[in-house]
Amino acid sequence: MTATLVAHDLAGGYGHRTLFDSLDLTVAPGDVIGVVGANGAGKTTLLRLLAGIDEPQAGGVRRRPADAFVGWLPQEHERVPGETVAAYIARRTGCAQATGDLDAAAAALGDPALAKPGEDPADVYSAALDRWLASGAADLEERLPAVLAELGLDLSDTPDRALMTSLSGGQAARVGLAALLLSRFDVVLLDEPTNDLDLDGLERLEAFVTGLRGGVVLVSHDREFLARCVTGILELDLAQGSNRLYGGGYDAYLEERATVRRHARERYDEFAEKKADLVARARTQREWSSQGVRNAMRTAPDNDKIKRKASMESSEKQAQKVRQMESRIARLEEVDEPRKEWQLQFTIGSAPRSSSVVSTLSGAVFRQGAFTLGPVSVQVNAGERIGITGPNGAGKSTLLRALRGTQRPDEGSAALGANVRIGEIDQARSQLAGSRPLATAFEALVPEMATGEVRTLLAKFGLKADHVSRPVGELSPGERTRAGMALLQARGVNVLVLDEPTNHLDLPAIEQLERALETYEGCLLLVTHDRRMLDTVRLDRQWRVAAGRVVEL
Repeated sequence: MTATLVAHDLAGGYGHRTLFDSLDLTVAPGDVIGVVGANGAGKTTLLRLLAGIDEPQAGGVRRRPADAFVGWLPQEHERVPGETVAAYIARRTGCAQATGDLDAAAAALGDPALAKPGEDPADVYSAALDRWLASGAADLEERLPAVLAELGLDLSDTPDRALMTSLSGGQAARVGLAALLLSRFDVVLLDEPTNDLDLDGLERLEAFVTGLRGGVVLVSHDREFLARCVTGILELDLAQGSNRLYGGGYDAYLEERATVRRHARERYDEFAEKKADLVARARTQREWSSQGVRNAMRTAPDNDKIKRKASMESSEKQAQKVRQMESRIARLEEVDEPRKEWQLQFTIGSAPRSSSVVSTLSGAVFRQGAFTLGPVSVQVNAGERIGITGPNGAGKSTLLRALRGTQRPDEGSAALGANVRIGEIDQARSQLAGSRPLATAFEALVPEMATGEVRTLLAKFGLKADHVSRPVGELSPGERTRAGMALLQARGVNVLVLDEPTNHLDLPAIEQLERALETYEGCLLLVTHDRRMLDTVRLDRQWRVAAGRVVEL
């Protein structure tokens, strides 16, 4: 079915706070709309409104036709206990809901007492059957094994028995991709679909998105993915309190946005300069007028009526010019000054140089269940910048743990150099975790900092009073990532270990991280699937981890 999603004069937020308003958007078949904006701008809120999950503060969303199958695939940071791979995919594809609705409709058809008042059980059943067929639920069980095999997902049990909680992060990411590939939505809403995907998964996702006949609205901070897939960009600008749809791809959006912002600044500067000039001229003429009146009253003799009258007329003319100038100022079309966006100012704290050799692995073998990494023989030197890539589950995170000395080899040897000060952002963002308030957990890691200094530093990373008092475990992954970046700034390091650092960061924060890495002079170990980051960050060497081996490219 070809379907269109139309949002008109839409406003969204939470509580009494409005994040965006007056938003108009039409998603037609073939459209791929990328939604960008700083964290907290309302991107996920918008997707929930388009999906019909939440009610808007104003405006509305229409589906054409009304029974269009709209699918929302949100970020899921926690796995549902007891949920199998098959049940997860059925839920994410909408097949489970469609099956439940069909069963309920069939029951009401057999027993009219179960039908809702005013509904015809036959009509409800017919609509439920159409939705069930459209969702692909009829043959999902047959299609599932082939897609899982195509993605290289070798489960230890059958999909209807393997639990999601038993999967590694890489396996769970591939199951999430499988759910998307198996879905049959008329319009697809995707929230950060690239998180945790490896390069092969990204290519498959791109092929799927660009090959869809229906419309797509997606939120992503992967710049290369946006550049390859989108046909338009919707920017939610929290600083300016505005939203704008840019036609064309992501790179065209960057150029047009820069032009729009430059013109906005030029219009304001022109307005401010003109207003300041008129105000200054009005002030001068007002002073002249006042001075003229005083002079006329003081210098003109009582009997010199002609001279007195001339002076008063001259002063009146000056007063008239003042009124004209004030009228011109009032008629000026007001131009609002573009507000400055909050920008993350991030630097990486430095420590004294380590020994010339930071870490070595010699014939090291690491085993985790059925998985084996090695034997690995590598050496990392002070100041080296190494990029590490490879498919999910290949052992990149295991390699990082080995190099920083937190996982000992089952065979071979591993050694860490002298005076090594390691700073890291791991994939699970586990350095800051648990039930303690953020400020308390942060202070425990940097005891040399006073409470006020900690709060000031966290505020620079957008973590204000309502964040620092909340338990770390209740913070979003993006907020925990920014807290981890603050920790890197607070501590001096000479070895920096970053495992998928761009996950959950917004675009401005990613760009700031790249700038900070450019000025950082210590050793860098960077695991990322962000292709633009790999191109942007200066690297001395690149390793690829695959099939249990580490190969230098």
